[in-house]
Amino acid sequence: MTPGGVARCRLAGTVVLLLLLVCVLALTVSAGSYYTDRVGLLRRYGLAWALFAAAVWTLRKVPRRQATFLVIAGGVAVTATGLLAPPATSTDAYRYAWDGRVQAAGVSPYDHAPADPALARLRDRWLFPEGAGCDEPGRYPIPSGEGTRSCTRINRPAVHTIYPPLAEAYFWVVHRLSPEGSRHKPLQIGGALLALATALVLLIALRPRAPARAAWWAWCPAVPIESVNNAHAEALGVLLAVLALIIANRHRAGGGLLLGAATAVKLLPATVAPGMLSGLLASGGPPLRRRAIDALAVLGPALLVVTLAYLPYLLASHESVLGYLFGYLDEEGYAGTGDNRRYAVLRLVLPDSWALPAALAVLTAAALLVLRRGDGRRPWRGALVVTGTAFLVFTPGYSWYALLVVALAALDGRWEWLGIPLAGAVSYLSPQAGLGTAAYAVATLAVVAGCVARMVLNDPPSSTNRAAPRTAAPRRRRAPR
Repeated sequence: MTPGGVARCRLAGTVVLLLLLVCVLALTVSAGSYYTDRVGLLRRYGLAWALFAAAVWTLRKVPRRQATFLVIAGGVAVTATGLLAPPATSTDAYRYAWDGRVQAAGVSPYDHAPADPALARLRDRWLFPEGAGCDEPGRYPIPSGEGTRSCTRINRPAVHTIYPPLAEAYFWVVHRLSPEGSRHKPLQIGGALLALATALVLLIALRPRAPARAAWWAWCPAVPIESVNNAHAEALGVLLAVLALIIANRHRAGGGLLLGAATAVKLLPATVAPGMLSGLLASGGPPLRRRAIDALAVLGPALLVVTLAYLPYLLASHESVLGYLFGYLDEEGYAGTGDNRRYAVLRLVLPDSWALPAALAVLTAAALLVLRRGDGRRPWRGALVVTGTAFLVFTPGYSWYALLVVALAALDGRWEWLGIPLAGAVSYLSPQAGLGTAAYAVATLAVVAGCVARMVLNDPPSSTNRAAPRTAAPRRRRAPR
């Protein structure tokens, strides 16, 4: 077969796999929900991940221009699947809609829980069904003084919101821009736009050497499921964190501002900070004063943005702006006690009482390693190490948290870290705790194997440079005379 024929076959194979992926994702969000068919969802989700892996593998050999077009067209198609049905595996979007409505009424979202009778005037039958509407799955009972059985779609209706201020500002903006009665759809559209914006940023950053790697985000099944269908605010935090890492290469203060904004959306993006300070503690580096200035150039603006974001809510609220945050951490088992799925990998080899200290020690060691030996020209690499390590030691049970890992893996080209979002989905959807533990254990082994393989191969600079976004033109060699 001629080279042109081989290229056409590769292109056709990628297109077929991509079309199958879109069909499976459409079926996944439309055919069931977390409350009615968790096992079926998990099977379809696993099939989608297999098709995704095959599609991005074949895309590597597609010519660059055609690959770029496929990343964009496929990203739009994959993202659109999340708009086909109401949220299938999470009810968080209903809290977002409520918090936006509360703010539009001039009330701080941190002052009242959804079940508080003081806000009964803001309730409608969509978010707060009554009577027979409370028999449907995904309904949470709330007290009613009228003798009518009342409930809500909002999970944990008796506790205050925990979302940081820029997330709350995002909910308010979406509410203000939404037509009356539009329900969850504006939040899903907002998630789709944020997901596509992230894909575009990755595509621009990775050009001209590795545009196909933007498909790691654009085609990943976690993106349409979590960013779009479930409309999780993580999509905004991921976009800001990716921009922060890319801009920090040239402008530390600008990167710091974006890091602060990402952290003020969801707290998790703070884990990319060590990556932005990569190599700060390296021996033989600049003088201590210069290092301190570099650190302040990133952390100072970040802290300023977080402070300014919280300030209006602090002034407008009578209750704590941290809401149910600490109660949530305790409820989810992050305090290291109780029979739950947190620290699942560490608990395979350590006593339960050692899990939390061990997790903090491992995470601290990863951050120090990045600060001492990280590559300052590629801050996303250190960000991926610290963020990914946090997931492997804390093993969160909610798959949408790992959207940040997907974007960082796409930036850095370390495919082995993509097992983390899949493990999170297995942990969340599987009715058996052991299956989630096994998934995180496999993800950990994949990361270790990948790191060992790269150390053995000495991670040749040529392959690394081909896969990483560049900020400076390479130095040309002089031709011999």
